[in-house]
Amino acid sequence: MNTELNPRRWWALALLSAAQFLVILDTSIIGIALPDIQEALGFSSSSLQWVFNAYVIAFGGLLLLGGRLSDLLGARRVFVAGFVLLTASSLLAGLAWSDGVLVAGRAFQGLGAALIAPSAMAIVLGLFTTPAELGKAMAIWGASAPAGGTAGVFLGGVITEWISWRWTFLINVPVALLVLAAVPALLPTAARRRGRVDVAGALSVTAALTLTVYTTVTANDIGWGSAQTLTLYSVALGLFIGFLAIESRRAEPIVRLGIFRTHNLAGANAVMALLGAAWIPMWFFLNLYLQQVRGYDAFEGGLALLPMTVAIMVLMVGVTGRLVARFGFKPPMIAGLSLLAAGIALLARVPADGSFLIDVLPASLVAATGMSLAYIPVLIAALSSAKPEEAGLASGLINTSYQVGSALGLAAMTAVATSLTAGRLADGAEQATALTDGFQRAFIGAAVIAVLAAIAAAVAITRPRAGAAEVPEAPPVREAA
Repeated sequence: MNTELNPRRWWALALLSAAQFLVILDTSIIGIALPDIQEALGFSSSSLQWVFNAYVIAFGGLLLLGGRLSDLLGARRVFVAGFVLLTASSLLAGLAWSDGVLVAGRAFQGLGAALIAPSAMAIVLGLFTTPAELGKAMAIWGASAPAGGTAGVFLGGVITEWISWRWTFLINVPVALLVLAAVPALLPTAARRRGRVDVAGALSVTAALTLTVYTTVTANDIGWGSAQTLTLYSVALGLFIGFLAIESRRAEPIVRLGIFRTHNLAGANAVMALLGAAWIPMWFFLNLYLQQVRGYDAFEGGLALLPMTVAIMVLMVGVTGRLVARFGFKPPMIAGLSLLAAGIALLARVPADGSFLIDVLPASLVAATGMSLAYIPVLIAALSSAKPEEAGLASGLINTSYQVGSALGLAAMTAVATSLTAGRLADGAEQATALTDGFQRAFIGAAVIAVLAAIAAAVAITRPRAGAAEVPEAPPVREAA
């Protein structure tokens, strides 16, 4: 079938983008609802963080398994399985009668998301085969992620204030059912490939990634130099070394180690991890600054972040694809990462009594422009040389890099911010000033990470070899029945 003549491909892209939107929305929608959740289900202050962490850890830790299953079983089958699981787990979380049930529901939501994200991207790569169309499709796909993150904050505030915190989970159920109903008509199927799931490799890499993220997100409370933190990091390193040993001997590994020799793949994954480690802390601390220092409520904070979301969506869809088509993926990537660093550095100058129009909005739009120019080129660089039968794996790798980089960057910048804020409060500083000082230090750290990402892109990313296209080769698909 010639997918270029398939009139349903753009409707399919809309469905896949909605799926990506929902997956990222679930990481942020519960933030505003946490106090109400704590009061309703009796979470302790220390255990409340697991309403967020259970999702992120399961999502980041299982993405590689989701990508491999997409390659073996067919992306549409895995996509559907992920949405069935997301629907059931969202219902469980929304009806939770105890803190343990809610955390379990969130973990299963993360597993569903880990199946959805790489399979959806693999389908996008199979639907669009020409450079011009793929660039536009990836721009639309890419815009759905930051839109979901920002919309989650806004919707979480609205739902919690005017309906109930339970609907921050239950909202997934009708949306997921609509997605599942549209799948047979819109999404292409792919034949199963012969192969086995590398259970030992899957367990070891999942355990290594999960333990790394878990240790990082808990280190701020336990202590970065504590015996527990150091021990858990050592165990995670041992698991990762064991994973490499397993994969080197497997005939059908979950991650073929040779894939990292694929042109630009390793470099693009490093850049993507740094991009997540810069962008997510910036977004997180900007939200805290608006609410904790400037006194915005949840609704006002969500509105304040909307200009960034709109800018990202407009630029990704209308500009980034054209720039990649004209200049290739490397120049826009470096320019975008440089602009992101500049925008975050400007945010590092916001005072405690700062003005949104003067101190926040211009800097946030500069950062949003940088994100718009960088994200899609990094994706294309990672996927452009992957074999068709490894599209799901390559997608899982790049998604994992972003999620793990985001978690590690946020944990590190949180440690930087809280340590400085605590010191300022101990010295008698006013709370808003102390908080702002900590946030400024976190913004500086995130800006430095963005600069490192730009340097990594300049050094590690190269133009395609002679005769190679700057777009991924599409895996074979069949038109949906």
